Amino acid sequence: MATAKISRTRAMFNDMLNLPRGKYVPVDVAAGGALGFARGAFAVSFDRDLLPVPGCGVHDGLPDMELKLDDERRKSWQAGTEVALGQLLVDGSPFGLCARSQLKRTIEEWDGLGYKPMVGLETEAYLFQMDEDGVWRPYDTPGAFVYGTGPQNDPRGVMDEIWEVAHACDIPIESMNGEFDNGQFELTMCFDDAMKACDDAFLMKTMAREVALKKGLLLTFLPKPIPDRGGSGLHVNFSFADKDGNNAIAPTGELSDLAKKSIAGLIHHHEGLAGLLATTVNSYERLSMGSLAGYWANWAEDHRLVTTRSSTKSPKSARLEHRMADCATNPYQAVTAVLQAAKLGVVNGLPLQPAEDLDGLENVRETRHIPSSLDKSMNALDKDIELRKAVGELYCDALIYLKRDEFKRLEGKSVDAIRDYYLPFV
Repeated sequence: MATAKISRTRAMFNDMLNLPRGKYVPVDVAAGGALGFARGAFAVSFDRDLLPVPGCGVHDGLPDMELKLDDERRKSWQAGTEVALGQLLVDGSPFGLCARSQLKRTIEEWDGLGYKPMVGLETEAYLFQMDEDGVWRPYDTPGAFVYGTGPQNDPRGVMDEIWEVAHACDIPIESMNGEFDNGQFELTMCFDDAMKACDDAFLMKTMAREVALKKGLLLTFLPKPIPDRGGSGLHVNFSFADKDGNNAIAPTGELSDLAKKSIAGLIHHHEGLAGLLATTVNSYERLSMGSLAGYWANWAEDHRLVTTRSSTKSPKSARLEHRMADCATNPYQAVTAVLQAAKLGVVNGLPLQPAEDLDGLENVRETRHIPSSLDKSMNALDKDIELRKAVGELYCDALIYLKRDEFKRLEGKSVDAIRDYYLPFV
């Protein structure tokens, strides 16, 4: 964004807590192509306790990992700064806890099947303002409404500034509008190849929170920050381009065999996916019956009350939309999980169950649904061996360890205390 001479590089990676970790270095240091970090960064809880998370080497002196930087540099929203993303390596090989590396491998596996994953991420968030007592309270927007734009939804113009900064930084936001509740907003990212889509979403979230903080506000992507208001999700929209560049979801106007098997894979691994897509205690305040979120193990065409929604009206823009995840989850992890579950449906030739044909509010045909809490979702992921292997066994082992510890810390605490635990970070 800034036009000042670039004097530093902000090298960043996204960890399992969905935090934007990194460091500032001089440009000539970043030009070397790699920077060292301690693997223990993945072993630190929100409370900054050091945990013996698998793969982190906590009992081996917290050895190094290396962030191998991409050749490309991204524009920054900070003066005199460029942004560098990369892949975490250990001894020259992809680090098992690096979500970006797992996504890279996933994309390569789909390429081996003859398809290129294309992804569009819909993110939702609330704005909070600080009251006289130093407590974060919901943003005061008395005239807000669904699909609202302008000052009634955003009297301080926070979203206007986020839009302008995103445009200046080449972070491609497709649309932005007021969501269901006061102070809630949807920021939809443009469709792109899976890696760039996740890179863009990671940078957008980091930038948007920093823009809001400069204006004295907190933009939170927490799934359910206000108990009596709507939840905020991360909808993973995806399609596949074939070798000729054509959309393979519904080339004839109806779901292809590839699409049907992909949906079947997502449904088959529904419970285990919760452990990868809904990764906070607060996530399970959002995921409930009739919540327009991914509760039931079901699907349907153009139906927002199911977990996997298909859209086949246009063969060119046909897509599948998985609605379980929330933005407290690392986007690389979320997209990897969805693409791997879909791939398992394809390679195993799973049959697709009938589409949901009831309202999804009070009436559904499906009986399977997500586990009721974070600890139970981690148990479901632990038992889904096939999904764990597909996503990365070490990765899942580390996530399960980290999140089981997180659940124990928050067990028995009030809804407000749980919200306040996550609010500064998510």
